Amino acid sequence: MDSLELFAHPVRLRIIHALRGGRMLTTSQLCERIPDASKATVYRHVDQLAGAGVLEVAEERRVRGAVERGYRLRQENASVDAETLASLTADDHRHAFTAAMATLIAEFSGYLDQAAADPVADLVGYRQHGIWLSLEELTTLIGALQQAIVPLLGNEPAPERARYLLSPILFPVEQPESPS
Repeated sequence: MDSLELFAHPVRLRIIHALRGGRMLTTSQLCERIPDASKATVYRHVDQLAGAGVLEVAEERRVRGAVERGYRLRQENASVDAETLASLTADDHRHAFTAAMATLIAEFSGYLDQAAADPVADLVGYRQHGIWLSLEELTTLIGALQQAIVPLLGNEPAPERARYLLSPILFPVEQPESPS
């Protein structure tokens, strides 16, 4: 299975999201975090991600005669490389975007289904802005976003931290007009 096919599945993306930030979780804990997927489905996708080297077994322990494994994300293997990205077709991008949106919808629904969910107090945001940018302005914007986000990706769970899902989406809706 190529990396696009591996990552372009909502359940696998949700498993990856759950393990970000240095977390170690068992498959049972992942099932609790993805309650709308069957246990068999979560186990199958954990197996696929582990087989592809995206997840590693961080610990094993015996529980009622069975071996329970704790998994950790191997960050260096949890993304599509630049060469693969450059080779994607329009349909590949459409498929990957659809999987990302299905994941986002499932995660947001899971959040709203929590008894303590309070979108206002939790500062939930899902705004869209149409902005006009030159290539230089676009590059500057992407750099500023990376500068703001990348240092936070290494944050580990702590009592004062809540886990958030940040999904920047950026694409042109109109191409620049050709000079006549």
